[in-house]
Amino acid sequence: MSASEQLLEPSNHRDGKVFVQDVFEQQQHAFQSNSFPSRKERKEMLKALKKSLLKNRERLLKSLSADYSHRSDDDSIMGDILPSVMNINYTLKQLKQWMKPEKRHIGWLFQPASAWVEYQPLGVVGIIVPWNYPVYLSIGPLVAALAAGNRAMIKLSEFTPYTNRILREIIEEVFTQTEVAIVEGDSDIAATFSSMPFDHLFFTGSTQVGKHVMRAAANNLTPVTLELGGKSPVLIAEDMPIDLAVERMLYGKCLNAGQTCVAPDYVLCSKDKLDDLTKEIEHQFQRLYPTISNNPDYTAIVNDSQFGRLQAWLAEAESAGCNIIKLNPGAESFEPGNRKIPLTLVIDPPENLNLMQQEIFGPLLPIKSYESVNEAVEYIQSKPRPLALYLMSFDRKLQKKVMKQTHAGGVCINDSVIHVAQEDLPFGGVGPSGMGHYHAREGFKTFSKAKSILKRGKFSSAKFAFPPYGRWIHKLIYRWYLR
Repeated sequence: MSASEQLLEPSNHRDGKVFVQDVFEQQQHAFQSNSFPSRKERKEMLKALKKSLLKNRERLLKSLSADYSHRSDDDSIMGDILPSVMNINYTLKQLKQWMKPEKRHIGWLFQPASAWVEYQPLGVVGIIVPWNYPVYLSIGPLVAALAAGNRAMIKLSEFTPYTNRILREIIEEVFTQTEVAIVEGDSDIAATFSSMPFDHLFFTGSTQVGKHVMRAAANNLTPVTLELGGKSPVLIAEDMPIDLAVERMLYGKCLNAGQTCVAPDYVLCSKDKLDDLTKEIEHQFQRLYPTISNNPDYTAIVNDSQFGRLQAWLAEAESAGCNIIKLNPGAESFEPGNRKIPLTLVIDPPENLNLMQQEIFGPLLPIKSYESVNEAVEYIQSKPRPLALYLMSFDRKLQKKVMKQTHAGGVCINDSVIHVAQEDLPFGGVGPSGMGHYHAREGFKTFSKAKSILKRGKFSSAKFAFPPYGRWIHKLIYRWYLR
């Protein structure tokens, strides 16, 4: 076998239920022996992880492409490698400040005393990783968990076996099994993993699976962070130049062929600009991707199941009589087995279609027209709260109105997707698009216990409030504070 073939050999490792339970117990015991790793220990782990990621960069790119049948190297760099490294760098820079105890106020009634909050590691953290960004969505939460001083077990997706192999090697090169462990396997293993009494369980994936994960965690009262998805809208206001709106949203939709949890899911555009919008999308898509079939910049759909789902949803829209615009600049035909789908616009689809009810997670883009921007805002309000919302407008009054009247996990005004990459912004959903946050300081806090501490010296004023009640001191306290 050649070196290049070895590079792409998929992981055939299948960890059993006994393995999951054994490793969990090993990590619990290891944590008990070192329940508050020093800042130096944490930083050394993060630096070693970064070094291994960079050393294996090319292998990760090849493996990610192999898992997709073809994935753009630049999509992998921009979506997986770069944010992982940037996250580590930012965490290393901020960790000293994050770990500092926070002084808190003590009221006069309780003086003399001091109070502060210390961020204590939780223990053993479980991380469940999806297939769409298998590197970043394993490394991102892992970095936060390690920064907070925890041990971690990572359940990788069974749909990315090539990438899993490289990730396993990276983790095993840097960590002992009692520090960070990789778990692989199918849905049965995932169910076992979800049912373990972790000190925190972190899940990225679909809303439907997230419900099962939360249900399993509830049996152990395990706190969960759910990073889900939903239908993230793009609202193009009437003041926004169409060419600029398309420029700001198109890359976010085409990145990873739309297989991104914060990808623009549908567009709201005024009726009188609808034709201009479709023509501009076609024009700019052709500039970005003059061909599709053999274009190394355009990513394929990850597997046959996802490809079949998207084709079925498109067929449903065709059967419903929708106006469908397939953007195929090179007028190419696609061979069987080529899982690339050009960006496809679906104009004013009815609400009952899967395209309008489910997160699309692919290069299909419904466009709904509106008569007034108030109608568009009301439409967004009527839908489940999305993971992201994209407003294209320079009208400050409208910006303020949309921010006040809508809910979303995160927002970009006059851009799309890139809020996720901002190092000092928390990331997380709301309602059906998730709960909890990570990234930035919020990630450190997610995997920490904010422990409240009050300290007294030799003298305590509290004894003056002890029984018997009704003395002058009680009357004075009540008179002074009950007002």
